[in-house]
Amino acid sequence: MSRILALDTSTDACSVALWSHGEVIEDFRIEPRRHTHLLLPMVEQLLAQAGVAMRELDAIAFGRGPGSFAGIRIATGAAQGLALALDCPLLPVSTLEAMALDAAQRYPDRVVLTALDARMDEVYWAAYRVQAGEVLALVPERVAHPGDVSLPETQETWQAVGSGGVYFTQLPETVQARLGVWDQGIWPRASQMLPLALQALERGQAIAADAAQPVYLRDEVAWKKKDQQ
Repeated sequence: MSRILALDTSTDACSVALWSHGEVIEDFRIEPRRHTHLLLPMVEQLLAQAGVAMRELDAIAFGRGPGSFAGIRIATGAAQGLALALDCPLLPVSTLEAMALDAAQRYPDRVVLTALDARMDEVYWAAYRVQAGEVLALVPERVAHPGDVSLPETQETWQAVGSGGVYFTQLPETVQARLGVWDQGIWPRASQMLPLALQALERGQAIAADAAQPVYLRDEVAWKKKDQQ
């Protein structure tokens, strides 16, 4: 049975989780701008609580984005450093897919719009159907103005989740009408990344530490120019 450590710092939430012998334990905190100081101590405390030594890990999963530029760099860098030290593989996980899996467990039989506040009047978003634990993309992840969000035609009920709900009134009216109540209480979290990481590991999709890359979606050069205006 694999032991997988998962890390996520892509939003104001900071979380670590461990899959060990089929059981999951997690430390999840809303701690804006403290991820650099909290992440590794949280890892050490979680492993100690589980009685698992660092060298016993089989792989490390991390939230590869989209999300906060600084946040996903923190998780990527920490995961790379640990993987290099332990000589174990990495499993990059989409933050939006992890949110969709969480939403599907809370809202069964619905298709899911996941959206994170990308600042600058934009959202990171995607649409998913979750079947038997498999997260299937109906609209692949992208960054856009809220007014450009669209939903595919489906007979199922929609559930929208994530911090992108702050832009609800800027969505097209046709989209607003199909979404109903938006749950902004669902965050990317390490525990929801573990099932996706296990699937990736079983499919042979693990990567070497030096191959890990954050997924920003937004062009970093353009982001810097806008941020300076």
